[in-house]
Amino acid sequence: MESKSGLNSASPIASISEGAISSDHGEQEVFKTNVDGVEFRTLTWQRLIIILLKVQIATGVLSIPSAMGSLGAVPGALIVVGWQALNTYTACILIDFRNRHHCHNIIEMCAVMWGRVGYELVNFLFLVAFLLCTGSGLLGTSIAFNALSEHGACSVWFSFAAACLIVCYSSIRTFDRMTWPMTAAFICVMGGILTVVIGVSLRDRPAAAPVTGDFDLGFAILGHPSFAAGVTATATIFISSAAGPVYLPIIAEMKRPQDYKKAVIPVGIMVGSVYLSMSMVVYYYCGNWIATPSLGSAGPLLKKVAYGIALPSLIVSAGIFNHTSAKTTFVRLMRNSPHFQTNSWQHWATWLGLNIGFGFLAFIMAEAIPVFNYILALAGSVCFAPMSLMFPALMWMWDIGPQYKSAGLKGKAWYAFHVLILAIGAFMVVGGIYGTAMSIKETYSSAIPFSCADNSNTIV
Repeated sequence: MESKSGLNSASPIASISEGAISSDHGEQEVFKTNVDGVEFRTLTWQRLIIILLKVQIATGVLSIPSAMGSLGAVPGALIVVGWQALNTYTACILIDFRNRHHCHNIIEMCAVMWGRVGYELVNFLFLVAFLLCTGSGLLGTSIAFNALSEHGACSVWFSFAAACLIVCYSSIRTFDRMTWPMTAAFICVMGGILTVVIGVSLRDRPAAAPVTGDFDLGFAILGHPSFAAGVTATATIFISSAAGPVYLPIIAEMKRPQDYKKAVIPVGIMVGSVYLSMSMVVYYYCGNWIATPSLGSAGPLLKKVAYGIALPSLIVSAGIFNHTSAKTTFVRLMRNSPHFQTNSWQHWATWLGLNIGFGFLAFIMAEAIPVFNYILALAGSVCFAPMSLMFPALMWMWDIGPQYKSAGLKGKAWYAFHVLILAIGAFMVVGGIYGTAMSIKETYSSAIPFSCADNSNTIV
């Protein structure tokens, strides 16, 4: 059987349902092994777990509780679990397709289906998505600096300092060498989460609620948001687990890419558990009085403690996205160059230049859209809905869909399920853009671009 990518019958398409690759096809991978220079393919599945946990448990932790406040407890919990399960499944589809066609990233994978036009369009989508994610992490870091210093300087300067730190971390060349900082960052973000969760449970009333007198907590089993607010909240939760496109360049640096499920599935379960438990506890005790980002929900003192503990994690998370943007473009520019895996000055100049350039663009974007939640919702609607839902469904149909379409009732039902994923992705794009645009319009008058004002709500 010949695959659509032009591989012959001996290609890994023979084991298409597993997406497996054999050692015989290692030379088709982007990064070569046993080279006189940089060894990129050094990552084991054990270290992959740490990296994927840090990729996922990042800015999503800060945004889910407030999204839960819009949706209500039960719908919010179901959406968290549903998105986590669906995004884990579509991530597996993406990685299987990557392994079969030996691509580095989702851009090259879309080129398998749609040629050069698809490559350029998805390349633009990919870079915008990752710039938005880097920008959200950069903005979160500037909020932490403001909270810790009690607005000790202009917020724009804090954002610039955050961008410099993020670029320093993102310039590490291989994911394997980024693992130890990620391990420390994961411990930090979990410490920050626990500080907030314990802190809100010990307070008589939420920190953002009136100091005296009666107040309405606003905790609801079923929320009644407007269409715009509901879709924005759903998109915010969606992007918190829509990491499939991020996984692909990381998998390309594994010693054995076929071992990915040993990491991806456990990580999906762990991340879903953390998101659900943390957001439900914070929403239960804070109701509608949840700070944005949520690390400020436990009061002024614990807000500083939480941000102080979680600060390294915010920097590392944004660094991962900036690194991925730079790595993807670096592969495109240098793949056929003799400097691709060497330590030449051309290699270093290109690599550092890309990291600095993308870091600067993320800084501009974060300051232009200074409302934290809406950066995430915008990235989820415009970029990650196609890449994490629509494209995986289309790739499944491209590679193995015909086998299921003609395989009886069960096969047709499974094919229809992937059509449903495609439709959900399309709805998230259209509805998400509308909802986020309306939400930004409503709040933009009070959120001034490139403002020196305190963005952590520390100074009232």
